[in-house]
Amino acid sequence: MEICIVPLCPIPDKELQLPFNFTASILLLSFIFFIVKEWKKSKSLEKKRLPPGPWRLPFIGHLHHIVGSLPHHSLRDLSKKYGPLMHLKFGEVSTIVVSSPKVAKEVLKTVDPAYADRPQSLASQIMWYNYIDIAFSPYGEYWRQMRKICILELLSAKNVRSFDYIRKDEASRLVESIRASSGRPINLTEKTFLFTSAIICRAAFGKVLKDRETLISLLKEAVVLAGGFDMADLFPSLKILNVINWNKYKLLKMRSKMDAILDRLIDEHKDNLATSKKGNGEMGSEDLVDVLLRLKQSGNLSFQ
Repeated sequence: MEICIVPLCPIPDKELQLPFNFTASILLLSFIFFIVKEWKKSKSLEKKRLPPGPWRLPFIGHLHHIVGSLPHHSLRDLSKKYGPLMHLKFGEVSTIVVSSPKVAKEVLKTVDPAYADRPQSLASQIMWYNYIDIAFSPYGEYWRQMRKICILELLSAKNVRSFDYIRKDEASRLVESIRASSGRPINLTEKTFLFTSAIICRAAFGKVLKDRETLISLLKEAVVLAGGFDMADLFPSLKILNVINWNKYKLLKMRSKMDAILDRLIDEHKDNLATSKKGNGEMGSEDLVDVLLRLKQSGNLSFQ
């Protein structure tokens, strides 16, 4: 039951409201301030030596050029007109688009350190714990330490060979699944995603993981939410967008579910290692979680 209390002597509405002229003035000044700010940004961009690009609109930049069709198709068509190195501005974010193998090699190999940082986004900040994973962490000493661990420990020749059985087993399952669907349409994208996810889960978590399907489903949903354009990422200066962003709360809820699975998984690995003294891998060897736990216990890491 709802109760509504109304004062016997109500205050006139006009006394509760700000004068129209005052409110309109504030809105107008805010709008003018924003336009001037964007104009100054555009002028500073023009002074820089940027690659060519199409014409842009105030506030949204070049977003209108990729609306209405698949983004990669739009970028392909624009690159045919403006060249293999093109400048686009999506909202407040200035972007360089590379669409030539020769230029891509120059960017990713010759001058790699200058472009090694990953772009920041709300989704990667939430899902990857404020950019501490190797894929999204800023280029620097922390990233170099993570890369060293991957090369020497996680993806060493010995570890890669130990996962050979897993790859062959999952490949056989994939072929058998396709054969069983003979004469019927199949979603090969879905099957390939499940194939690669199963290999990664078995290599990383071994025989311990009981919630593999749930974890894969959550990761798939996270990829969907993180894909595409998010207004909060395109206009980082508008902090209000982070507050009203519904995707943010979906991602936080999803990460909470993943944390519960991963925390339970780590505890099970620790218990198994303490009792059996053997790795949690499917063939009795170390899986990737075992390797990370061993490195942490050794105290050789420069970070925790």
